[in-house]
Amino acid sequence: TSHQGGYSHDAVVHALQKCGIRHIDTAKRYGCESLLQKAIKESGVKRDDLWITTKLWHSDYGYENTKKACFESCERLGVEYLDLYLIHWPDAHVLGKSNREVRAETWRAMEELYEKGLCRSIGVSNFLISHLEQLKEDCMITPHVNQVEYHPFQRPQELVDYCRTRDIVFEGYCPLAKGEALTHPSIIQLAKKYGRTPAQICIRWSIQNGIVTIPKSTKAERIQENCKVFDFTIAEDDTEILNGMHDGRHVSWDPSLIV
Repeated sequence: TSHQGGYSHDAVVHALQKCGIRHIDTAKRYGCESLLQKAIKESGVKRDDLWITTKLWHSDYGYENTKKACFESCERLGVEYLDLYLIHWPDAHVLGKSNREVRAETWRAMEELYEKGLCRSIGVSNFLISHLEQLKEDCMITPHVNQVEYHPFQRPQELVDYCRTRDIVFEGYCPLAKGEALTHPSIIQLAKKYGRTPAQICIRWSIQNGIVTIPKSTKAERIQENCKVFDFTIAEDDTEILNGMHDGRHVSWDPSLIV
């Protein structure tokens, strides 16, 4: 789910009931946590079988605010715990305090939520190596996940490698580059070669690169299509073609200016 492209109750129910999807990725920022509670109930899928990720928005950063925001997210989602809770963005926007100070204070609250079992795992989103290095110096627990934009035009390999050396799971969002990748001639050509859709080529490529990949759609048929990526493999030469398409562009936020 996301704050762009609207929310579809039917798509969520379809994904859970018909596609075997068990990971829901949302955020306070998206404004649909309480809507998801209804969709989950309607799907009939048991809470224990789901992996629910939500994110802390910067208006709630800080030690006490973070804990309060986590409880409120749980309440809106109708759950007693989160499988994964992420700090959404490295910029804190707090007057009189550096981003680093606020991130450290916020992360201490996240560590506490993890230790108490309210969050089964904790992580960050849109963090670069510099942000992760600061957190390493300031805090105790290494983030379990870093969720970052990842698609053929934005393949931050140095960051992926860094996360791997520290056992941080790299999770990639916007695998279709918000649709920009679907019209690229090389991707269209590969889709024809493999008898797949451009979306399936992008998702499969991301998975083959060892990335936890989270495509987003509000259309049932697209969700179905996005799931059908486990019965083929892209050859190494073709993977290299896709790897070579990186040009550094962001279709989402660019965290490189955040200190």
